[in-house]
Amino acid sequence: MEVVGDSISVLLIDDHTLFRSGIRSLLQRHPEFAVVGEGADGVEGIKRAIQLRPQVVLLDLNMPGMSGLETLHLLLQDCPDSAVIMLTVSEDAQDLSAALMAGAAGYLLKNIDTDYLMRALRRAAAGETVVAEAMTAKLVAQLQGGGLPAASELDKLTPRERDIIACLARGESNKAIARTLELAESTVKIHVQNVLKKLKLSSRVQAAVFAVEHGMLGGGTR
Repeated sequence: MEVVGDSISVLLIDDHTLFRSGIRSLLQRHPEFAVVGEGADGVEGIKRAIQLRPQVVLLDLNMPGMSGLETLHLLLQDCPDSAVIMLTVSEDAQDLSAALMAGAAGYLLKNIDTDYLMRALRRAAAGETVVAEAMTAKLVAQLQGGGLPAASELDKLTPRERDIIACLARGESNKAIARTLELAESTVKIHVQNVLKKLKLSSRVQAAVFAVEHGMLGGGTR
């Protein structure tokens, strides 16, 4: 994992040169971020990610040649410790769901302001899922419309996994959960993956919605 001092290392993958330059210039004004590389397409971006091991990747969804989703799949295989955020103009709920289901750490729109982008980068680097405010309502509506798991599915979870999903409902990052439950961050990551697999959910956001729907904000049991 590329660490530049105390800065969060960021890789940009977007086929628009001017857009990449704008994001790079924006982040360079803030020492807590370090843009360690760029890719003009999926193939170049993956090569740079393997070489640089950034903490966060900002990835365009619609690119010629290899699409953003195809690039995402390969990035997660080759660089599993990098948090990949889709940064796109698409406000389509299907694109959002597909990205989160594929394992994206976030989905942001290119019209977000600077402060929101920086907060999102910090949260993604800490292990949280970040979704543009304009897309959150669409996500929740789609999840509820498609049917969340029944409450009985909670029986599949171990007591520790119930603690984990309660933390997700409160929006805690992996690092925060590790502190709360006195676990290693790597152990928390495995528990989160097990929760998603058992409940047949594709993202932390879905798990959080499910937990809130079933009154788990206060703790691991209802």
